[in-house]
Amino acid sequence: MTPLNIFYQEPDPDRWIKYDRYPRKVIRRIVRGKSKPGGMMMFALQLLQGLNKTAHPYRFNNFKYAANHICEPVCIVGKPQVLLSKNWKNPIIFGPATYSHPLDCPDLFARYPTVKKVIVPCNWMYQMFLPYYGAENLIIWPVGIDTERWNPLLKETKTTYDFLIYDKIRWEHNHYEKVLISPLIVELKAQNFTYDVIKYGHYDHDILSEKLSKCKAVIFLCEHETQGLAYQQILSTGTPILAWDKGGMWKDPAFYPHYIQFEEVSSVPYWDNRCGMKFKDLNTFKEQLFPFIKNLNNGIFAPRDYITENLELGKQALKFAEIAQSVKDKL
Repeated sequence: MTPLNIFYQEPDPDRWIKYDRYPRKVIRRIVRGKSKPGGMMMFALQLLQGLNKTAHPYRFNNFKYAANHICEPVCIVGKPQVLLSKNWKNPIIFGPATYSHPLDCPDLFARYPTVKKVIVPCNWMYQMFLPYYGAENLIIWPVGIDTERWNPLLKETKTTYDFLIYDKIRWEHNHYEKVLISPLIVELKAQNFTYDVIKYGHYDHDILSEKLSKCKAVIFLCEHETQGLAYQQILSTGTPILAWDKGGMWKDPAFYPHYIQFEEVSSVPYWDNRCGMKFKDLNTFKEQLFPFIKNLNNGIFAPRDYITENLELGKQALKFAEIAQSVKDKL
């Protein structure tokens, strides 16, 4: 197998004086403790983990090798500054940790003519990028989920809560607190369902595992996801989800509504009926709550089966390798 040349780095520019990023990094570590990898970094980490699992060879951030072997493709998983920071002569596969929208770099292929493919993590993002970058330049690839780490064995035999409410509402949170979250909790209490809450950005994997171990199901609240690693980790544990999937506009405030008005997005872009059920608003939540509980109690859902079939770590890593090989074969 041909080794993959994989690159990923987080942006860490100098702020006040040249090279001050290095002491700032040390100070951050002392003050804040070890940093938690974000969603974009997880694309790279889980890709590498999947390649390790399948024993597929790779080089990671070996810039010298790439510069000395310009005929070999490089896989710039992200972020964009890695693409910007070098005078790349290699054929480039860029993504999935790319730009939020092509307007961030509308002349990508003119500026970087060796870019051969841009990877996006889901279909709705593909549709959003399509008018700008073209079908011939785009491909969909989601990273795999560690089904060994996220498995049903972490669930306690006797659960404490009916639901874990996963709150990942990023924008207009005060608004949605009033019109969705609080009324949703009122409805749970009225129907004598117990619950716990976890908020995005305020937990690590150990905390999520501990809370998942105590719940029967999850209510997942997020405006939209490009992949949604957390909800897929939840599904991998065999925990069904009642998901708020309102669809509608992509409401990233950096673009919406003045620059981009794109629809339809999804909060659960990888999904089928085995995963659970969806609702669009408070009214449909109330309508779906008892059918969801009935299916849950009857063992209708099989969320882990969906993940192992469609998003298993090793399978997805090999699919990534196939993308790289297909680009190489066309050179």
